[in-house]
Amino acid sequence: MEDLLTTIRLGLTERYEALALRVHELAKPLTEDQFWEKPFLFGNSFGHLVLHLTGNLNYYIGTQIAGTGYVRDRDREFTEPRHLPKEEVLRNFDQAIEMVLRTVEAQSDEDWSAPYSAVRAGDVGSRFHMVLKCAAHLDHHVGQMIYLCFELTRPRI
Repeated sequence: MEDLLTTIRLGLTERYEALALRVHELAKPLTEDQFWEKPFLFGNSFGHLVLHLTGNLNYYIGTQIAGTGYVRDRDREFTEPRHLPKEEVLRNFDQAIEMVLRTVEAQSDEDWSAPYSAVRAGDVGSRFHMVLKCAAHLDHHVGQMIYLCFELTRPRI
């Protein structure tokens, strides 16, 4: 029987890895143009969502827990005018996921309970809650990506 710390590490690691894999599966059939296309006036492109998730993880977990020094420009995550290569955007996302997994592995019992605060984080209370909140945030945007892919790849009549 594993202890609670191991359960937390394994659970978070499995969830982040599964979500990262899903992002790649969804992005794979998209062309470079589709990756950046905004099919709805009110929404984001797949590429901008990946930029946003990368910034979110690098700031809330990287800067605030791992001490990476990452400086976030949240507005640019949604407005980046350059259509960077899909491969580059996904590679940066993967690096953020790898950083999250290293950070999860490095946490002790005491670390998980340490107080946490950051700009726009709300009252999360602890590091554990913030890492969990980031996983839920990633999951939420994967749902949006699924819908975007459906729209971007559906046959046109």
